[in-house]
Amino acid sequence: MTCEDYERRMERAGRAAADAGLAGLIVTPGPDLTWLCGYRPTAVTERLTALVIEPGRRARLLVPVLEQPDAQRSAGAGAGALEVSGWADGADPYAEVAKWVAPEGRYGLSDSTWAMHLLGFQRSLPGSAYAALSEGLPMLRAVKDTHEVARLAAAGAAADATYEEIVRLPFGGRRECDVAADLARLLREHGHSQVDFTIVGSGPNGANPHHEAGERVIEDGDMVVLDFGGLKDGYGSDTTRTVHVGQPDAEERKVHDIVREAQQAAFEAVRPGVACQDIDRVARKVIKAAGYGEYFIHRTGHGIGVTTHEPPYLVEGEHLTLVPGMCFSIEPGIYLPGRFGVRIEDIVTCTESGGRRLNETGREMAVVR
Repeated sequence: MTCEDYERRMERAGRAAADAGLAGLIVTPGPDLTWLCGYRPTAVTERLTALVIEPGRRARLLVPVLEQPDAQRSAGAGAGALEVSGWADGADPYAEVAKWVAPEGRYGLSDSTWAMHLLGFQRSLPGSAYAALSEGLPMLRAVKDTHEVARLAAAGAAADATYEEIVRLPFGGRRECDVAADLARLLREHGHSQVDFTIVGSGPNGANPHHEAGERVIEDGDMVVLDFGGLKDGYGSDTTRTVHVGQPDAEERKVHDIVREAQQAAFEAVRPGVACQDIDRVARKVIKAAGYGEYFIHRTGHGIGVTTHEPPYLVEGEHLTLVPGMCFSIEPGIYLPGRFGVRIEDIVTCTESGGRRLNETGREMAVVR
């Protein structure tokens, strides 16, 4: 990423804010700040860091003065694309931001903003109003350019390579946390700088979609849900496959086949102009028709980019329509309490002609030892 790339992002964000009826954006540390200007503070503390973007104006970044040298070296500050100012301990940073913005403007505020900072803005700008960035500008990061899609594809390929290696390792007789440690190690070996999650849900633990790998010893005959991902070169991976220790029985095969059918149907429904909720409906229809509707207990998918969860969300009530460049998971599941769970997940990008998977490992049930 170059300073020109970040400059274009900040300019686009300013235009999008104006189109949405916002006076501008106030962005504090988190994924929005990193995506917009390339700056990531070494530590997020009570000291205010805020990027202010307004249509037609040069973006400004306010940082604690002790962090100013690092901020000035960030990619977005290059070539004059971003003005960086520092504030010293004992000063009021909210009053400084107040000098930059319209006193009665309505601003998009990054979702990760601390409550204490919002209260500080309201104190210094009593006539101002705010909207969560994901609500005011839900498409800001949702549509990826070709560079971003390429990074997501590389992250997906690294996750695929991790899966291909993990299924060759032993499962039976080992703890869930041991397999999770192998997943984390393999993700890093394949280029991930950050591992966000390594879910290993064996047997009845697989019926909890967000089970945290624990001390349970995986047994012969267990279904095991593997859901793992993180960041590679700043962009996310997230994939799920469900494996079986030894040969599965007829019901386990049946449930896995239903989930695979639902995942495939949802993937085939991806095309520009389709509402996000309709992808959820397609997957849910397959599972409901098979008699397991009450056991599909979460949305069908979520967006992915510089974070592993971001808009758009494939869920009932989300009327945003798919456009080329959107990247998101498709991950239906069935969870039978006290018994087992099954989930299959790929990252998919919407193209002009339909969907393109960024994960290519087999979706059939793998038998492991």
